[in-house]
Amino acid sequence: MTIDLYGSLALTGRGHGTDRAILMGLMGEAPDTIDPTVMDAELAAIRSTGTLYLLDREPIPFTEAEHLRFHREQMYPTPERPTHPNGMRFAAFLADGSRIAEEVIYSVGGGFILSEKEFEQQQNATVEAAPRVPYPFKSAAELLSIAQEHHLTIGDLLLANETALMAETSIRRPPLHEKTSHMSPQEQVKAGILEIWKTMQDCTVRGLNTEGVLPGGLNVRRRAPRLARRLEHEVAADPLAPMDWVTVYAMAVNEENAAGTRVVTAPTNGAAGVIPAIAHYYIRFIAGANQEGILRYFLTAAAIGILYKENASISGAEVGCQGEVGVACSMAAGGLVAALGGTNEQVEHAAEIAMEHNLGMTCDPIGGLVQIPCIERNGMGAVKAINAARMSMHETEGHKLSLDQVIATMYQTGLDMQSRYKETSLAGLALNIIEC
Repeated sequence: MTIDLYGSLALTGRGHGTDRAILMGLMGEAPDTIDPTVMDAELAAIRSTGTLYLLDREPIPFTEAEHLRFHREQMYPTPERPTHPNGMRFAAFLADGSRIAEEVIYSVGGGFILSEKEFEQQQNATVEAAPRVPYPFKSAAELLSIAQEHHLTIGDLLLANETALMAETSIRRPPLHEKTSHMSPQEQVKAGILEIWKTMQDCTVRGLNTEGVLPGGLNVRRRAPRLARRLEHEVAADPLAPMDWVTVYAMAVNEENAAGTRVVTAPTNGAAGVIPAIAHYYIRFIAGANQEGILRYFLTAAAIGILYKENASISGAEVGCQGEVGVACSMAAGGLVAALGGTNEQVEHAAEIAMEHNLGMTCDPIGGLVQIPCIERNGMGAVKAINAARMSMHETEGHKLSLDQVIATMYQTGLDMQSRYKETSLAGLALNIIEC
């Protein structure tokens, strides 16, 4: 078997843990069930024995340097037909060297993957698929209009759509605990959201309590535990302490991501700290916060994320960090307004403000590692989300720019951005670190 990585996957793959993820996936592991503490031992076994147990059953010879190849000078698996910059090719061979299978896969952001055929079908789609949800929407304007027509909040609208999808037996869903099997589809959706929230909480706790230096060679020391201890022992009342906690929560999650442990892709791993940080802020610092507010938060944030994914991109390799931390900030801002009981219009406004002030953000991780500036950038994105939510809820006269306009602007900005500023570590901070 050979795996060939191209574009951003090749340029920053090791720093992002792509090699580790691929090997674990070939062994049959899944990100939501693997024990992160066993990964190093399993990888060491592959490397020392030269054997990989495919799907944990079939031993195949595997030498990492020979069979997992990083094509740093080639952006696409098929240069004559450029597609998405995050491409990889898997090929399987018989013992005599004859090729028996090959497939090109694209990692399109946020943990989503598409085969070459699926990607082409998506790009060339001309026939409208029949809606499988009661309230289909393609734009923020349409979302607001449908919600108003049916007297729904954005969160309730998305809950109805997710419930319809859950009711379809063919829809693939992350595994839930057996105790949910007797629940109605709507109850299962809510249970799934709370399971995601619990995973985020567990990740935050680990990040707040794990000391040490992050792997990769930059010798970046974890800061979240030290900052959390300092905040816990502050004697003087500081009115900005909640904002400091938001920063710490976001950094704790992204230090866990940098360490290669389990995080929730929301919307991406590199931007995984913003959404949980704002959820923690709501629970800890907002009087009257409750589980229903958390559900409103996640459902509304998800609706905003759908708009970006369907109308622009959440891939740093395609549009830069505006599509990662920028989208996370926009999702969290709108979600927070919903949790606080704001109107649909205020939700849309908050999401627009948040992205407007992340436009043009490049993705230039130093050394290809999701550490500098990514960890701090999540803290900054979380603080921006709160500010955007507050600005929108204080406004009563409407606003000039729409979320749809800002999403379109973000996507066009990403297309215009030079590729070396889009998750390649070939420019920006990644290039100038020697001078720092």
